[in-house]
Amino acid sequence: MIRAAKPAAALAALALTLLTAPSAAGAAAAGRVADAVGVTGQARATGDGVDAVDPLAALRRQQPAWHPCRTGPQDTAGAELDDAGARCTEVTVPLDHRRPDGPTLSVALSRLPATDPAHRLGALFYNPGGPGVPARHLSLALSQAAPALAARYDIVAMDPRFVGASTPLDCGWPTSGPGSAGPTRATFERSAAVAEDLAARCAPYRDVLPHVSTRETARDMDLVRAVLGEPTIAYLGSSYGSYLGEVYLQLFPERVGRAVLDAALDPDRFGPDLTATQGPAMDAALTAWAEWTARHDDRHHLGTSTTRVLAAVERVRRQTERAPLTVGTHRVDARTLPQVLWTVSAGDDTAAYTEFADLVRVLVDAAEGRTAEPTALLEAVLTGLEAPDIGGSAAVQTAIMCADRAASRDPLAYYRDVQVHRADESLFGPLTRNLTPCTFWPAQPAEPPTRVRNAVPALLVGADGDPAATRAGQLSAHRALTGSRLVTLRGAFHHTVYAGMFAPRDACVDAAVDRYLLDGVLPAQDTDCIAARP
Repeated sequence: MIRAAKPAAALAALALTLLTAPSAAGAAAAGRVADAVGVTGQARATGDGVDAVDPLAALRRQQPAWHPCRTGPQDTAGAELDDAGARCTEVTVPLDHRRPDGPTLSVALSRLPATDPAHRLGALFYNPGGPGVPARHLSLALSQAAPALAARYDIVAMDPRFVGASTPLDCGWPTSGPGSAGPTRATFERSAAVAEDLAARCAPYRDVLPHVSTRETARDMDLVRAVLGEPTIAYLGSSYGSYLGEVYLQLFPERVGRAVLDAALDPDRFGPDLTATQGPAMDAALTAWAEWTARHDDRHHLGTSTTRVLAAVERVRRQTERAPLTVGTHRVDARTLPQVLWTVSAGDDTAAYTEFADLVRVLVDAAEGRTAEPTALLEAVLTGLEAPDIGGSAAVQTAIMCADRAASRDPLAYYRDVQVHRADESLFGPLTRNLTPCTFWPAQPAEPPTRVRNAVPALLVGADGDPAATRAGQLSAHRALTGSRLVTLRGAFHHTVYAGMFAPRDACVDAAVDRYLLDGVLPAQDTDCIAARP
């Protein structure tokens, strides 16, 4: 799982509420981040100074202090890493790599040593995606899902800057985002007001926000590589991790041994408006689920044909435009419905499809006026949508995308785009094409977007029906990386494909990835694998 600017006129036209001050909680959190950056920077300034030949020389000579990953009795994730033999540490990096003598901050990483050290191939850096997702604990899931890799590689996972344990940034958001634009101009304006409010809550961080970028994270990763004493690394990145890998390949082509990008994102579009490409792919994923559900109408009673199942979903959509649905203690309106139905992208096996069909059955009951109690999945989704952004994951995800590529400052540009696509993207378009807080962001990117164009060897794998990393985006990444090979899982409608990490496992994809990472053999040409359909 993202136009011409006339900010003053657009804001007046939308009658958006202007916020004059951040919340007290946001200001206090900003002070903590500033302290973390400033204190480290002060320590850096009194250290070895800056080498004119290699400005990062002093930072490259760091000696990381490895320690247990568990930080306290409630840190079960850290305890699990410790039990698996991992150790954690922190590395000091510049806030702005173009000013290595300026402020610095700390990034946290874990390392799972190769279980077969006699045949160790090196260090495999892993990023599971996001953006805004801590990587360290998920590296344990990778080692369990891919024991052959864990045997031959040290698996290194770095929480990206301002994420997880790496000088975390939390704007104190009361919600995770503006949601869908909804059916009317008035509902769009309400979503824009939410987006502006969220952006204002991040204003105390305006000095660091330009540096929350993928480009800076890639530079952090290379500094970590140097500190660990690795001449080159292998890399495995999924979803957003694929974009981080694309940027790393562009900036440090000589430092990459073998790279695998799972569900590659379009490097020419990554940023706040990337989701605008996802509506048709989401519709296709919903249609694939509807085909399966029609074959199981004896259980789900949503329709005996694909058309009838989709018509049931459409009735739910139209009803939410008239009035919110009551589902247990929750209300589902036109703003939240597309987010609820987005869960169809969670998987395309029998278990995932059954769970989603049960969710839709509840929504249909509610739309038809019957008492409706949420399934466990629906309860979790609705509770999550109603909850504040605990820990700042949504805020930092937005901050990364805003720092990578500037968004239009004209809110009405998004409204017009939604209107143009209401007929062909009636369900997901108002969500995928809606504005984000980046439209009102208190800082602009420090650098232009990274132009990815290189011939570094790499393996790209992905599903042709991936709703988030669309087929067109995967092909764009393949064209930009002229030394790459692409393995496509045909007939699959889920996000990421390797090792069953986040979706059904496929032996054909796994074999291609393992052969490259373990033996260094890329496919001779682009190849297809055929997904097993439920």
